[in-house]
Amino acid sequence: MDYDDAVGRFDPALGLEVHVELNTASKMFCGCSTAFGAEPNTQVCPTCLGLPGSLPVVNETAVESAIRIGLALNCSIARWCRFARKNYFYPDQPKNYQISQYDEPIAYDGWAEVEVPDDEGVLRTYRIEIERAHMEEDTGKSLHVGGATGRIHGADHSLLDYNRSGVPLIEIVTRPIEGAGKYAPAVARAYVAMLRDLLRGLGVSDVRMEQGSLRCDANVSLRATPDAPLGTRTETKNVNSLRSVERAIRYEITRQAAVLSDGGRVKQETRHWQEGPGTTSSGRSKEQAEEYRYFPDPDLVPVAPAPEWVESLRATLPEPPAKRLRRISAEWGFSEAELRDVVASGALDQVEATVAAGTTPQAARKWWLGELTRRANADGVELEQLPVTPAQVAELQGLVDAGTINDKLAREVLEGVLAGEGSPAAVVEQRGLAVVSDDGALGAAVDEAIAANPGVADKIRAGKVQAAGALIGAVMKSMGGKADAARVRELVLERLT
Repeated sequence: MDYDDAVGRFDPALGLEVHVELNTASKMFCGCSTAFGAEPNTQVCPTCLGLPGSLPVVNETAVESAIRIGLALNCSIARWCRFARKNYFYPDQPKNYQISQYDEPIAYDGWAEVEVPDDEGVLRTYRIEIERAHMEEDTGKSLHVGGATGRIHGADHSLLDYNRSGVPLIEIVTRPIEGAGKYAPAVARAYVAMLRDLLRGLGVSDVRMEQGSLRCDANVSLRATPDAPLGTRTETKNVNSLRSVERAIRYEITRQAAVLSDGGRVKQETRHWQEGPGTTSSGRSKEQAEEYRYFPDPDLVPVAPAPEWVESLRATLPEPPAKRLRRISAEWGFSEAELRDVVASGALDQVEATVAAGTTPQAARKWWLGELTRRANADGVELEQLPVTPAQVAELQGLVDAGTINDKLAREVLEGVLAGEGSPAAVVEQRGLAVVSDDGALGAAVDEAIAANPGVADKIRAGKVQAAGALIGAVMKSMGGKADAARVRELVLERLT
């Protein structure tokens, strides 16, 4: 079903569960390293493997990070909470239970706000109610070998890597997000983007969605009218990019709308996001609430953060996202529309870092919202995944400002940087892209252009200086775009006026 038809007939409601891997040096309940990318099963011990007789010990830094996240999301911090065992079997869960928090989370009853432009470009503010943010441990990773998709279906066999098992996780759970209407997918994307920026600012996670350190489970349901009871929901698991969050929710709205319009019934189930075709596929049924047989973990003492500690952590919080936007807008002199475009494109961090590296806000905005956004869209990746750094973008603009290259050549230089050929200066040297400013070479090219275009030369001699553009273009073409256009103009006018 067409998306506009779907949201015209049904009212969507969302629920978002965002899982954040903390960047602590060691795991949640043992001393094993959390470094990403190690050889499989080299960062494990009896505790994170769940071997008999091993005992967990709580990571204090992880608790501190959980409190700071809760405070940044305007949550109440529990005076006393404890861990529970969430019992279920899955191959990459070595203990057959996960240490998590159930009815006593460390942070609860919070809120956050995001801004999303409507069809007229006017920013609308949406308040997202946070139900809880609780501590738990991550699972291991299953690697399905032999199939075409990397999934279990069609695979010959599966391998298990327990390096990630026990890595500290914070799960941030919203209450139902209602009232967004057709903007629901954009609101979800803005919320996850806000969380990513907030968590990066807190310094508690590297929030690398492509590595799984920030991932989102998106619950979607439809109902006939905004005042009707919530519909049956589906849960699309482990969506790991901002673009995919928006696309997955948008697709699921259209899919459910088509089912309901045909008189069918939406199944309560988990679903998997398929990035290539941009669709979701059925996972496992969740017709009934799962019985995890939670009970307090007998091996772990309760967590009771002292009020004085909580307040001292509150003093370490970074600038709130909304306040940061107001400051940036004032410092950069951006209009509301310019800042909105930066935020909507997900380029705020990149633009800010590029400005900090020494270029102007307008120049940084030009590159990240122009050539680099085009490249990211073509490659189907987020801006931050492009193989170019803000410092390199600032260096590129510096070469333009110094007259070493012009805007046209700068795009070719950028292509070289993205291709892994080195820094902008290195690409200029290797490809021989520096602008030619030598009067001898330029003068010869100007003389050739005048000789080849006598009619244009006569116009300039007669006082029509604007005709010089044709000769400048001819020189630029003959020199492969490498001529110093300003100096070419001066030489043309010197010869003909």
